[in-house]
Amino acid sequence: MRRWFKRILPNHEVVRDNRWLRPFRNTLLHPRLWHINRRSVSAGVAIGLWCGLIPGPFQMLTAAFLCVLFRANLPVAVFTTLYTNPFTIPVIYFAAFQIGSFLLGRENGGFQPAPEWGEQSLREWMDQAFAWVASLGTPLFLGLFVLASTLAIAGYFLVRAWWRWHLVHQWRRRRSRRRMATTSLAPKK
Repeated sequence: MRRWFKRILPNHEVVRDNRWLRPFRNTLLHPRLWHINRRSVSAGVAIGLWCGLIPGPFQMLTAAFLCVLFRANLPVAVFTTLYTNPFTIPVIYFAAFQIGSFLLGRENGGFQPAPEWGEQSLREWMDQAFAWVASLGTPLFLGLFVLASTLAIAGYFLVRAWWRWHLVHQWRRRRSRRRMATTSLAPKK
């Protein structure tokens, strides 16, 4: 398991040699941020899943900050934020809006189409557009928070369970190989 993670994750030298990260080198190179174990990887996945729904370019920065705060695996968290991209974000945000609307008790999702620019002035249309965006904001924000929290909790426990299953599987294979080796070495009757 560790070998696989070490093969796909970047190493310390990438951070150490980056001129933009030089001011944060001491913090970002802390060994616990790069350690690969069940606790740090599962916390990194949870942080990455939660931060992945933060709008804009702040996903990775927030994930890095939370990894420093909670001593989770930094590369795993930053990599996990990439599940949101231009192809997945419309579906995820629509689902978040639906979740938020359901929790707020709004009928049929509460989605209203954007106001059309008709006979009104630009000022009136902009007021209507801002009101429309504000009406989307509450269910969307609530839905994003609930969805991010649910994904983070599920990701944390799924990684821990998968890691545990993998270890038990490895132990059983090793025990089986040892049994086979001892029975083949036993004297034949």
